[in-house]
Amino acid sequence: MAKKNVKFMLTAFRDGFQSVVGARVLSKDFLPCVEEAYDAGIRWFEAGGGARFQSCYFYCQEDAFDVMDAFRKAAPEADLQTLSRGVNVVGLESQSSDMIKLHADMFKKHGMSSIRNFDALNDVNNLKWSGQCIHDAGLNHEVTVTMMGLPPGIDNQGTHTPEFYRDRLKLIMDAGIPFDRVCFKDASGTATPATVYNTMKLARQLLGNDIHIQFHSHETAGNGVACYVAALQGGADGIDLSMAPMSGGTCQPDIITMWHCLDGDPDFGFDFDINKVKKAEDSFKNAMKKYFLPPEAMNVNPQIVWSPMPGGALTANTQMLRDNNMMDKYDDMIAEMYDCVRLGGFGTSVTPVSQFYAQQAIQNVMFGKFKKFAPGYAKMVLGYFGKTPVPPDPEIVKKASEFMASSDLNKAYSEPTTKTVLEMNDADPKKGGAVAKKMLEDAGLPVTDENIFIAASCLEKGILFLKDPSKAPMGCRFAEEEKPAAAKGGAVTVTINGKAYGVEIKGDKAVVNGKEVAFKAEAGLKAAPAAAAAPAGGEEIKAPVPGTILRVTATNGQRVSKGDEILVMDVMKMETPVTATCDGTVTITVNATDKVATGDTLAVIG
Repeated sequence: MAKKNVKFMLTAFRDGFQSVVGARVLSKDFLPCVEEAYDAGIRWFEAGGGARFQSCYFYCQEDAFDVMDAFRKAAPEADLQTLSRGVNVVGLESQSSDMIKLHADMFKKHGMSSIRNFDALNDVNNLKWSGQCIHDAGLNHEVTVTMMGLPPGIDNQGTHTPEFYRDRLKLIMDAGIPFDRVCFKDASGTATPATVYNTMKLARQLLGNDIHIQFHSHETAGNGVACYVAALQGGADGIDLSMAPMSGGTCQPDIITMWHCLDGDPDFGFDFDINKVKKAEDSFKNAMKKYFLPPEAMNVNPQIVWSPMPGGALTANTQMLRDNNMMDKYDDMIAEMYDCVRLGGFGTSVTPVSQFYAQQAIQNVMFGKFKKFAPGYAKMVLGYFGKTPVPPDPEIVKKASEFMASSDLNKAYSEPTTKTVLEMNDADPKKGGAVAKKMLEDAGLPVTDENIFIAASCLEKGILFLKDPSKAPMGCRFAEEEKPAAAKGGAVTVTINGKAYGVEIKGDKAVVNGKEVAFKAEAGLKAAPAAAAAPAGGEEIKAPVPGTILRVTATNGQRVSKGDEILVMDVMKMETPVTATCDGTVTITVNATDKVATGDTLAVIG
């Protein structure tokens, strides 16, 4: 038998970024490396989508569509592939039919040629319309079955086995969804080599010999390379590989590591010049020196099998924990993942379900086990993201329903449902192109297809970016910023009324908690204007957890009733409403984009 040439997609510039630095990298720093990898002969790149879409607006002060255009210029003849989450496309919230179609059309317009399309629940209803739109836009549709290993000690109830994955693929085929390739995606790297091998064998029997099968995994649990070999031996045609420093650890195995693994193998090998690849990787390593590489992303974690946190979600969450001074909660959050998976219906731990698991885990850490619910997790167990592989624990469903019913903001999602996601979203007056268009018009922004999609998928943060990209958050973490303050000369932490502010003077600008502001310093002391007085004897509303003020919905002097929303915090990508605790007149003491710590006063009601 002739030696099989292993096809591979280079993930360094999308999943690599997501899995190591929470997708926070500036295009000016990596696009020259794309060109060098292209010059080395690489012709298949992951170029966007997934968390790299929202992160451009949330953290990088860049337009994701502009980045995709520039990627196409850097790799003119390559297959540029992006990642889509079925009905969620590139966000945590699911979308209506028109936005799913617009996603495919816009990605095609901006130079992409393929889209990998998956659903974390493996609900075929979430792949039908999204897959059809990808196909109709003239893109290659790589339909996906998501995989993971269930934590030890949990009865699989017939799920997450080779036969289960085969049956998911058969449902896709029976549904008539058009596709060009099939991918099996293990985002947490927790499936075993035996499961991978047998899954590939069963898939190959079902598909025949002509359909390309791709396998995707992470090195997180330490068996990524072993699973890749098992996938090839089982019948896969291709695998996903990355480049250092965005490889290994929580990311895909390194291209050089895999080349070394197959060097001399009688059955499999690569068709590229390893010295050119090494040169491209050396350039990439040099370009990424300016970024802070989280230690938890650079090592394997054998114990992740008990709490299957995907690489992409792990570092996105640790970056947010750092942003909110909550890294001390990391180990507890990971431990809580076990019960979130065990009781939540066995959805695959990949975005958005992985984020729901993480958000619920942090709720359990902060408030006690299932005392409060992350809205995404509650909606998932109640059926609002589709059908979970097994029914969630009845007691969790009951508690989630009661929690959602306790708030006017969530009552519409308090009863379990069996409706399809698209059926609900298309009937939802708060979703769709018309809603996004009104957001743009209200903000005085141009109404273009691109802006409509940005508004629909990024909401207020997208509008903030479109108004003025320079005032959007800059969330990239650079290596220099992680050095001790004494080594930087001029950066200090100032604590006022119990609230810490990181301040660094840079010429005529000051960087305060990561946000650049203008300032003026004069010799001598002058009295500062007094802050607006809070109502005498008022009741203080304090931040329940650290986060960022996303929007203020009440105005100073407004009469409010107990339970009325007064502002919304952004906590770990989760909108957390803060409501009035009593009747009275409210005075808001924070502004949108302010970072707050647990216990900070947000408002006073008198």
